[in-house]
Amino acid sequence: MSYGSAAALQAAVFQRLVAALPGVAVHDALPAGAGLGTFILLGPEEVVDASDITGPGAEHRFVVSILSDATGFLQAKETAVAVSDALVGAPLTLGRGRLVGLRFLKAQARRLDQGAARRIDLRFAARIEG
Repeated sequence: MSYGSAAALQAAVFQRLVAALPGVAVHDALPAGAGLGTFILLGPEEVVDASDITGPGAEHRFVVSILSDATGFLQAKETAVAVSDALVGAPLTLGRGRLVGLRFLKAQARRLDQGAARRIDLRFAARIEG
């Protein structure tokens, strides 16, 4: 098992989301300022050993968040659907390691700031060999 593919996976996910969702900002750190509209935030990650008899491997469980100051959940949910569609089963090419599969695990939608903003956290699992 290795954490060696973590940066390569993040870069591939970032590139996929930027290409699949033109006009929606993708960040790996929370941007400063208010009134940012709807954007995607690459979030936390947990990696567990997934080595087997054929060789080393790791399962990367990561979060992609959609944050929105739009009224209601609709815009955030539409963006979340587009993120999920862009990632699930995507043939991502990594700079290190080989992606075996990428699947959706779960989602959580909630209000922030006494209802002034929305956040949807999408959890995914990526199996990487090598």
